[in-house]
Amino acid sequence: MNRCCTLVGGKNSTTRHRCLASVPVSRPVHTVAHTHWDREWYVPFEAFRARLVRVIDEVVDTLTADPAWSSFLLDGQMAPIDDYLAVRPDAATRVGDLVAGGRLEVGPWYVLMDEFCVSGETIIRNLQLGIEKAASLGQRRHVGYLPDMFGHTSQIPQILRLAGIEHAVLWRGVPSSVNRTGFWWYSPDGNRVRAEYLPVGYANGAFLVDDPDELVRRVAALEAETAEFLDGPDNPLLLMNGTDHQPIQPHVPAILAAANSLQSGYLFTLTSLSDHLDAAPTDGLPCWSGELRSGARAPILAGTVSNRVDVKAAAASAEIRLERLAEPLATLWLPPDLWPEDQLRAAWLENIRNSAHDSICACSSDEVTRAVLHRYDVAATIADVVIDEATALAGVATETKGPVVLNASAHNRQAAIELTVSGDTAPEGTQALRGHPQGAETRTATGADLGRILGELTEAGWLGDAGRVTEAAVTAGEGGVELSLLYDPTRRPVPTAASVLAEAWALAGAHRDRPLTVRVERPPTTTVLGLSREVPGFGWAAWKPAPLPFQPVRADKASLDNGLVRLAVDPRSGTFSIGDLTGLDRLVDGGDAGDTYNYSPPEEDSVVDTPDTVEVDVLEPGPVRGRLRVIRRFTWPSRLGSTKRMPVEVTTDLVLIAGERAVRVETSFDNPCRDHRLRAVFPLPQPAESSTAGCAFASVTRKKAEGGAREPALSTYPARGFVSAGGVTVLHEGVREYELVDDGSALAITLLRSTGILSRPAPASRPNIAGPQIRVEGAQLLGPVRARYAVAIGTVDAWRMVDDLWTPMPVVAGTGNGALPPRGSRLEVTGAVVSSLRRSGGQIEIRLFNPADESASVAVPKRRGAFVDLRGAETGRWDEQFELRPWEIKTVVLDDASLDG
Repeated sequence: MNRCCTLVGGKNSTTRHRCLASVPVSRPVHTVAHTHWDREWYVPFEAFRARLVRVIDEVVDTLTADPAWSSFLLDGQMAPIDDYLAVRPDAATRVGDLVAGGRLEVGPWYVLMDEFCVSGETIIRNLQLGIEKAASLGQRRHVGYLPDMFGHTSQIPQILRLAGIEHAVLWRGVPSSVNRTGFWWYSPDGNRVRAEYLPVGYANGAFLVDDPDELVRRVAALEAETAEFLDGPDNPLLLMNGTDHQPIQPHVPAILAAANSLQSGYLFTLTSLSDHLDAAPTDGLPCWSGELRSGARAPILAGTVSNRVDVKAAAASAEIRLERLAEPLATLWLPPDLWPEDQLRAAWLENIRNSAHDSICACSSDEVTRAVLHRYDVAATIADVVIDEATALAGVATETKGPVVLNASAHNRQAAIELTVSGDTAPEGTQALRGHPQGAETRTATGADLGRILGELTEAGWLGDAGRVTEAAVTAGEGGVELSLLYDPTRRPVPTAASVLAEAWALAGAHRDRPLTVRVERPPTTTVLGLSREVPGFGWAAWKPAPLPFQPVRADKASLDNGLVRLAVDPRSGTFSIGDLTGLDRLVDGGDAGDTYNYSPPEEDSVVDTPDTVEVDVLEPGPVRGRLRVIRRFTWPSRLGSTKRMPVEVTTDLVLIAGERAVRVETSFDNPCRDHRLRAVFPLPQPAESSTAGCAFASVTRKKAEGGAREPALSTYPARGFVSAGGVTVLHEGVREYELVDDGSALAITLLRSTGILSRPAPASRPNIAGPQIRVEGAQLLGPVRARYAVAIGTVDAWRMVDDLWTPMPVVAGTGNGALPPRGSRLEVTGAVVSSLRRSGGQIEIRLFNPADESASVAVPKRRGAFVDLRGAETGRWDEQFELRPWEIKTVVLDDASLDG
């Protein structure tokens, strides 16, 4: 008898019909009950949490009341538990008992992140937080559950193994060469996990009906649909009983038992995902090494990388300030008892929550995206507070009286720094930016006007941008209140300045109607740009004026030259050349008929790649930094399909610094148009068939993309930090989308992609719906848009260059009261890229990785310690040096609790 059924899918999962003629015998059907939980998506977090509370209430009640319910999977993440217990704190014991008893599976992730849009360190912290939270409830076994990520980075197998996890469960990105439900997935360093592939998604058993005959028919259809992936009749069929936000189905154990009693073709069991994988076959499995970004069977939704570039920029800023500045500076300069554990933990929690795939990818409602931007602001603000605390102590730690440059990176660095010096001329080897001549200002009023007067003095520049006072004195007598102030931006405020100002406020209040005289003096100062001398890795160096160690930058009307790089601007196109390579940074605007998930080419496009007019001006002539401003005026279509045209002025600053090989580019404009994409295009010295881009803890070389019926081959890719092709490297903050265009003769970087709908039913680049069809006006990004990137020609150390370009070197005013010499290093680490320096569990922890295909020797002179895994367990010892395999990630802790001992 022919049987036919429909499989119900979750978000973007496959819905197909298959007719069968027979049912094979004795195949195990492992049923994993679960819910896939998006913390926020097409509605804000609180709206989803209201639903979450009801779902988990029912899960807890059902598992507690019915012993037949042996297991329920809570989507491989811990955030739902935290969010639930914040509303139901009285349920903590019941939840903990279910987790500890192995009946409620949670973790190992805190949220199900996007792996390409956040840093590798964010991925690891997400995993560590999830494992830590799960362990507090008694969860010990973990599966690398990755059901709905939009593709997978190459180092995930290694990251999972470093956390003691041997299995991964995947859907998107698996290439057509994988023809089994199980395969070995290798990371570049050789680590591997057994990956369980979900051929039709994580919802192949969603919404099971209360009818055993129908259950058998449905499973027979699933078996037929996935037959090519099953190896023999004894290979278990994994039935995922759940989908997006689906409540538990209390009747499932009974219906499975009923189905077993009615037939012998299938043996149904309700099982945990861990138990299913423990019994899964491992012999003769296919292998895959590297990232998973194939669209052969499921869409990877590649346009989420270029959607809402403001969110991606906020992510990059927060990650740089947390990872590259706050944590290392606090480790280097704060004593152990002042480690800001609670502050950094709070900042990381905001960062990790934002890494959830629907959040960072911004394929969400406008309300959600506003919340994401707010959380990044919170994380960045906390990081800035920690940076200020650490640099304040650095300022009193050395014997230097004057500017001290701090290096929060592991390698030696030399960089342009901005500082204010005494006098009205720029010292030798510096470049004047702003002058502040000596002067004095007197304002008179009554005591009630003190606030107004101080505000006016600040606005006029007498007290700096923040009303900062270096010295203060106040008197009160028959003639009223007299307040004398000194503002010297080259000095720290004297300790008594704040108390004197407080006294002045009190006296002014007591003499509200009496005369008030405020006099401020300011010595002559000049804000200059200088070059630091080489600052040791994780160290410091006093700054003093000195001749430039490099050829100075020279600028004329349309060119910059620092001896290493010469660029010239084409006055007709606004593009620039480096040496003989012309046409760099050509701006190309075209329509976008896609949505927040995918760019889609319009049926009829109006491409604009030539400006109407071009202006070029010299803003900074050198010698330390040269800056050209290029203003290109375009006329763009106002929106897709419209004949209306909008004037757009795009400002591009081209910056060249003495001693640097990269040209920095800062592009900004007010976007008045909808449904379009703007890209910067860079011709290549030679055509390229492949590109190499930065990713989490590795770089990946890509050639031709693979597509399928549900998403054609898409040649746009994510790059984290940099992408190289054909002798050109483009470097940027965080993640950017790129594509090799013009038959491999040029590299295009997406600066903006505007769209106004969360998901279209069937755009050309993805002939199926990916989410609800709701308007998202914010995704049009009307208003200010800013992009920072850089270009280098030839062979470069991209990992180091990214750090040099986007990680600032703080300058502090040394008091001269410390014991450290004018130059030195707090901690020497050479031979690998340092991803993280922080305190963890009271110990100084360093995470490193080798971004090359050859072994690396790491040296940490005069230090020794232990290797630890991502759970903090010791795995070995080291003494001053150790080796890293190609592409290996390693975490070490120091025996020394303090860097001063």
